[in-house]
Amino acid sequence: MEKALLRGQLYAYSKLDHEDPEEKKHRQAQFLIHKVLFQGDNLRRPSFLRIRICKLKVKIGKRLKKLRKSVLLGISAARVGVYKRVIIYMKAWKRLFQYRGQTIVSLPSVFA
Repeated sequence: MEKALLRGQLYAYSKLDHEDPEEKKHRQAQFLIHKVLFQGDNLRRPSFLRIRICKLKVKIGKRLKKLRKSVLLGISAARVGVYKRVIIYMKAWKRLFQYRGQTIVSLPSVFA
């Protein structure tokens, strides 16, 4: 033993034989089962305040979504109104620039 101490082989690692794959799977499954059971034991009941905050976040999120939809709908309606008004002005200008049945300024057929 004194020779082993002198050589520093006391803490040497010994090579292990290869493990059976079935045993390895079984050991991993046992570890996962133990882990899930341990987590289940350590679950704490959520606090009343935390539940209220989560419900408030959901409520605020729904209102923001509704507001965004209504704003987008209003913008698209305003855009349609602006387009209609522009077309009306373009038709009026076209009538202004017509002289004896001839058009001085030719406009695209969209405004006809």
